[in-house]
Amino acid sequence: VQLQAYGGGLVQAGGSLRLSCEASGRTFSRYYMGWFRQAPGKEREFVAGISWSAGVTLYAESVKGRFTISRDNAKSTVYLQMNSLKPEDTAVYYCAAGIVYGSGRGRDYAYWGQGTLVTVSS
Repeated sequence: VQLQAYGGGLVQAGGSLRLSCEASGRTFSRYYMGWFRQAPGKEREFVAGISWSAGVTLYAESVKGRFTISRDNAKSTVYLQMNSLKPEDTAVYYCAAGIVYGSGRGRDYAYWGQGTLVTVSS
């Protein structure tokens, strides 16, 4: 699976962005999809995940109520709608595909996109 993430940019605190991640190569609908992020000088962390059928989602506590993950299997695309952004959300965001249901561990994801930078100014 090849993953291409885009949609990052510069936004003021309180603003919104929507990230997209397009997949190609293998059957997208078979994979559990996740978003991770890595801020400068920090370790990569799990942000959100979504099941194959999009029926079940999982979020990090730090983004609950502000971020929404969704997917469109017909378009082989997963989205991350980010609202009420904070400066601490500044990071490179990565999408990833795996077969371990409900995992927030990076090592459970076999395929990774190249990342898209989100910068939130105060």
